[in-house]
Amino acid sequence: MIHFMDKTNPPPTAEEDRYLVPGLMRGLQVLQAFTPEHRERSLGDIAAHLGVTKSAAFRAVYTLTHLGYLLHDARAGLYTLGPAVLRLGYGYLASRDLVEVALPELERLRDETDWSTHLGVRDGRSVLYLLRQPSRMGMSSIVHVGSRLPAAGTTLGRVLLADMDEADLRALFRDETWDRLPGRTPQSFADLLGQWRRDRGAGTVVQIDRFESGIASVAAPVRDLSGRTVAAISAARAGMGAEAAEALKEPVAATARRIAALLGAA
Repeated sequence: MIHFMDKTNPPPTAEEDRYLVPGLMRGLQVLQAFTPEHRERSLGDIAAHLGVTKSAAFRAVYTLTHLGYLLHDARAGLYTLGPAVLRLGYGYLASRDLVEVALPELERLRDETDWSTHLGVRDGRSVLYLLRQPSRMGMSSIVHVGSRLPAAGTTLGRVLLADMDEADLRALFRDETWDRLPGRTPQSFADLLGQWRRDRGAGTVVQIDRFESGIASVAAPVRDLSGRTVAAISAARAGMGAEAAEALKEPVAATARRIAALLGAA
């Protein structure tokens, strides 16, 4: 649970302290409205929590959504905390249930396979890496905790994008220029759409020598009770071919299912 402010001992108002920034205070109060008991809220819910009108709450909510601190489900009219919240500090990351639960499972998968293992969430068109357990083989990689890599090019990202519907995918990549993406990342929306369609029913995603030269990677989704993908895990190793990667699909998928079950999805 996130505690940005203690409502039992509220800070002075902007009128009481001229150095306080009302807009910042309201933004933090919006984030405080989300708790384990209230993971999703409508604009009306948020306004009621703040004790203001919906129009007064909208600017703070819109700004937080634009920056990635909130995610908006336009069809349901609901907001949830976004992955940008995780960038507020590694100490916060370490306190999250997802990271705490996934860490021993990723260590176990790494120890059993000797492939490096990772946990990530989608942050806009990027994947934000929350955990990395490196292989004892000493594989060098561009991935570190806190790395943000293109979702369209990585196995973690492809798994996370596969959970989106086509309309949301089009909106997300509407202004993508496609001219600076590394590796064998899709170079047009048509390429991305074809990849997305293949990934939708795959369950796991395998890449060999695509995003990082010489690296094989296998990823699977971590789903919540509703079946929605909330994170993804992957295993990666240098110098491995298709047969080895295919053999990793079930161990990676099984690890993702265990993480989901430990988070309460079973």
